[in-house]
Amino acid sequence: MVSLARTIRSIRRVGLKEWWHQMQYIGDAKSGTFKGKDQFGNRYFENMNPEEEIPGRHRWVDFAQHDYNATQVPPEWHAWLSHIRKDAPQEDAVVQRFTPPWKAPYIENLTGTRGAYKPYNTTAPKINAWEPKVAPRV
Repeated sequence: MVSLARTIRSIRRVGLKEWWHQMQYIGDAKSGTFKGKDQFGNRYFENMNPEEEIPGRHRWVDFAQHDYNATQVPPEWHAWLSHIRKDAPQEDAVVQRFTPPWKAPYIENLTGTRGAYKPYNTTAPKINAWEPKVAPRV
């Protein structure tokens, strides 16, 4: 349960429109430092104030799409959100230095959408349906 004082403080920090957006999407009012944006338009935030955030929940993502899922978070941002990496990807020298130039851009999992992979069969069917042959009447 969010207290009234925390709600008012959050509205003052992020504004009424952003506060309403957060309440609709994540169910909590959060304010923090903007850490970056990925290729899908997702925004990443961090709040290191221990009085405001529960430990382990001080990093979060604001998804760009309304119907979002976890596969829309690229691996480097997932490592940061999960506390595997200390710094955000654009601030982390290791991630910047060791990302190979030939690496393909990350795409989300499209299962269940129109863009999902659909295999096709090139072999002849084992069973063929019967088709009647109609002879003309004489």
